[in-house]
Amino acid sequence: MKSRPGQLALRWAFLCICLIGVSFAGSKSHAAPYAAMVMDARTGEVLHSRNADTRLHPASLTKMMTLYIAFQAVQRGEITLDTEVKITANAASEPPSKLGLRRGQTIKLRYLLRAAAVKSANDAATAIGEAISGSESAFATRMNRTAAAMGMRNTTFRNAHGLTQNGHMSTARDMSILGRHVIYDYPQYYNLFSRRTADAGIATVRHTNRRWLDSYEGGDGVKTGYTRAAGFNLVASAQRGQERIIATVFGGASTASRNVKVTELMNLGFNRAPSRATLKRPDMVAVALPETVQGNGQAATNGGAGKTVRVSGSVSRSLRPKMRAVPDVLLAVNAADINSILAEALSAGAAEAQDAVALALATADAAQKIQPTNIVPASADIAQVTGPEIVTRISTSGGRHWGVNIGRYGSRYQAERVLLKVALNEMSTLDGSVRRVVGRSGGFDANFMGLSRETADLACRRLIARGTPCFMIGNEG
Repeated sequence: MKSRPGQLALRWAFLCICLIGVSFAGSKSHAAPYAAMVMDARTGEVLHSRNADTRLHPASLTKMMTLYIAFQAVQRGEITLDTEVKITANAASEPPSKLGLRRGQTIKLRYLLRAAAVKSANDAATAIGEAISGSESAFATRMNRTAAAMGMRNTTFRNAHGLTQNGHMSTARDMSILGRHVIYDYPQYYNLFSRRTADAGIATVRHTNRRWLDSYEGGDGVKTGYTRAAGFNLVASAQRGQERIIATVFGGASTASRNVKVTELMNLGFNRAPSRATLKRPDMVAVALPETVQGNGQAATNGGAGKTVRVSGSVSRSLRPKMRAVPDVLLAVNAADINSILAEALSAGAAEAQDAVALALATADAAQKIQPTNIVPASADIAQVTGPEIVTRISTSGGRHWGVNIGRYGSRYQAERVLLKVALNEMSTLDGSVRRVVGRSGGFDANFMGLSRETADLACRRLIARGTPCFMIGNEG
């Protein structure tokens, strides 16, 4: 018996309704898992967590690491903000969100950074990784080494942009740790993450999280992320007075519901965090450049950035460099400095004290052409140490409000000792700076202050090349 047209239409309608119902049920059962963490950014204390160590898809939260390594590479002198990056076919072919880069075109690194931070452009992120490490896979290796150095124990990166890829996973805890490093390790670049719009060279880009930034008091970053597998993710940060909170959400159902949840977590954080807390900055990540030179003179790469070094032939001997001519410069070395350094040194041991005396007098000698004829023995009274008073003047003109940090040490003596050595070896770049030791809960920071931004950048690049850890202190103004 043939079916009437009306009956056939009803059957098709019923079938479609059933299929739609199955589709909704399936999407609900495959919704991205939820995870969250709230952290006091000043101390790293966890104020709330849920599924915080569950490995999930981070999506574009990944770009925080891409940008972190880019900031690090600029500071180390591996690349500059004005380096013209040539776009590969791989970068140009990345799916949206994208800046619209074309194969073969060149664009300054600074524009790629803005596009990745503000628009979350995947083509820009890939181009950054390839520019620094030569390939995206090599850059991913550097990302993983940096993550391990930060203590991100449950994170594995496979790409620079965060699009879903097998094994590319992270956690709410690890992304909170990364967000904290972005905030405190490179404060001069942090404003990128709160710009509502930015000039990305070939286009003006708009921030992917401007709604939450505009709606939440004190909100100033950090990064959104979305893929179908990840859901709607966000690492957010806000500061009110002396308090700063980081809230991370994985697996939001929509932009609106995610923002509501982040607001709820932020409010929880500000309610639970103490109004006053000692700032405990995370330890600066210093991952060594991966290039090594093999016995055959060919550069080997472990993946990651760095300048290739090639040698021809074998090295037969290593000559000790001659003492450089020392200009008549003013260094902050005087008897009071030496006394304060040696007071703690004597309690540590005779050998350290004697070495410190020799170092301090040698520094004064280099500055004023003094010939130290008698090194004070370790058993001598500290009060007997004398020397010329040499005053360092710091100019307030020319933007000299930058500085460099050369490490955190277990005692004030150790920090002062390193400062003296570096001041002696780097007179040409650190002339006019002021040595300053800052006591913190985790040790004593050794800083040179009173530099211009250009001088601080140059000093850090020279020090890192010599194997001394260094990062800039200050802001771009």
